[in-house]
Amino acid sequence: MSMNKLSNRLQSQPGGTPLSGGDGAVTETSGIHIENLRKVYGKGDNSVEALKNVSMSVSPGEVVGLVGPSGSGKSTLLKCLGAIIEPTAGRMTLGNDVIYDDGWRVKDLRALRRDRIGFIFQAPYLIPFLDVTDNVALLPMLAGRPNSVARARALELLTALDVQHRARAEPTQLSGGEQQRVSIARALANRPPVILADEPTAPLDSERALGVMRILNQMARQFQAAIIVVTHDEKIIPTFNRIYHIRDGQTVEEAGEGRALD
Repeated sequence: MSMNKLSNRLQSQPGGTPLSGGDGAVTETSGIHIENLRKVYGKGDNSVEALKNVSMSVSPGEVVGLVGPSGSGKSTLLKCLGAIIEPTAGRMTLGNDVIYDDGWRVKDLRALRRDRIGFIFQAPYLIPFLDVTDNVALLPMLAGRPNSVARARALELLTALDVQHRARAEPTQLSGGEQQRVSIARALANRPPVILADEPTAPLDSERALGVMRILNQMARQFQAAIIVVTHDEKIIPTFNRIYHIRDGQTVEEAGEGRALD
């Protein structure tokens, strides 16, 4: 299937509204703020409180770590932040807009996830039958940008991440590090105010893991994105200036070492 046909088919589905702003980008200024967020699974005696009045804030241009043992609530918090599951109570502000206040304040959650929240996973999850440029350009196309504009944006990001020489390559032709850079470019493609990175360095050795963190910090500053990195990786924890520890569904903010990556 050609890229144009794939884009047209996906844009015809519900939720294909264009981005706002003169150049197609959403203008955001205030990162993400969470106040007293709760998530309860089940009811009555069988209920489990996974999140207990969690509060946290990440500013544009900042990379913050979210750490905690298995079962502490990290995954639940990430899914709430990504509008994948609905919290039970609390308030979330993304950019200039309240998106949740004891209930969703956004009509189209799929468009919210597509246009305003970038996701980086442990595995790159690139589309195997699209080349590198089209993997990055797909989200802007779905958001209503012309193909030429979306591809130009993709090339800009690939250049910023030093993989522009692989622009026409297929995902199977990339190294693991190159695939991760392309996945970061894809997360930035719609200029989201928030990027959620779930264990992005887990499968990497120390040098490559620190390289990914260097890139995330550069991209946060360059594109004024607020980035939350969920991690168990002891190699990268010293690089954060701020860390949120989550234990038993509650967060505690601590100052990180802020070890230099240059």
